[in-house]
Amino acid sequence: MSWKPFRNLLLVPLFLMLGGCNLVVLHPAGQVAVGERDLLVASTLLMCLIIVPVMILVAVIAYRYRQSNRQANYDPDWEHSIQLELIIWAAPLLIIIALGALTWIGTHKLDPYRPIDSASAAGTASKPADPMTIKVVSLDWQWLFLYPKYHIATVNQIAAPVGVPIRFRLTSQTVMDSFFVPALAGQIYTMAGMETRLHAVINKVGSFRGFSANISGDGFTDMRFRFLGMSGADFKKWVQKVRSSGGDLNPTTYAELAKPTRNGPVKYYAKYSPKLYEAILHRCIPHLDTSCTNRRLAAAMGGQPAHGTMAHAAGDSSPRTAAAN
Repeated sequence: MSWKPFRNLLLVPLFLMLGGCNLVVLHPAGQVAVGERDLLVASTLLMCLIIVPVMILVAVIAYRYRQSNRQANYDPDWEHSIQLELIIWAAPLLIIIALGALTWIGTHKLDPYRPIDSASAAGTASKPADPMTIKVVSLDWQWLFLYPKYHIATVNQIAAPVGVPIRFRLTSQTVMDSFFVPALAGQIYTMAGMETRLHAVINKVGSFRGFSANISGDGFTDMRFRFLGMSGADFKKWVQKVRSSGGDLNPTTYAELAKPTRNGPVKYYAKYSPKLYEAILHRCIPHLDTSCTNRRLAAAMGGQPAHGTMAHAAGDSSPRTAAAN
């Protein structure tokens, strides 16, 4: 007995398992991710206007002009048709023009560096909310989030109120990583000594998965965190929870935090050194083998080397230090 007629049935369990997947990219919760989803769907449908008819015609022509069909017209002298040429070239050309225009407008509108308008982010809210800045640092192999407005910091957990534009400023302590919350917005890379930007807004209350989408060492598969979309009242309670249960993120505790860690727990810090992010960005961290990039740049430009370490940034308010940071 031949098993060939039944081999396709082996794919049925696979499709049944895929039916339980949460296709978060197609069911996003953030304004930017919704725009990216719409662009993806529209582009796919436009391309299907060409692909689907071509695939159907291939099957129809192969069946109609098969060797056993004696009723098909045989015309060996046929070589050209203006009408057929117009259809073959005009239809794809029009679709390419439409697809190019859609992609150009969509990608510029969804530029991660483009700020989100507060009024459009608020949606049905009575009053547009001011944007909130969150500074992100990728470590080996966990995520550090700093809230300058609230002077708190968290590890492997991030929260934001619904309808509030978020301005992410991102960097890395060591190697390049990729910050990605599929339900919120597209991914953006983090690099040591450099800063990238991402603007987003969450539209729904919920807990969403975030992770590193770039291979960065042995523990990158464990480099995961939760993004919490909250109401305004719940977000205030969350901030108070962090303040009441968190410690102090100072140069010593940061040096300990920066050590390679897999499956790191969620941590809260009630306060942190004011210039911590700038110190990480410029690689001016005490107790770590880093050299200040801003000091080297100042020396290369012929200026005075600036004291840009975290220790100076936390306790020195002189104009020289302020200029460095």
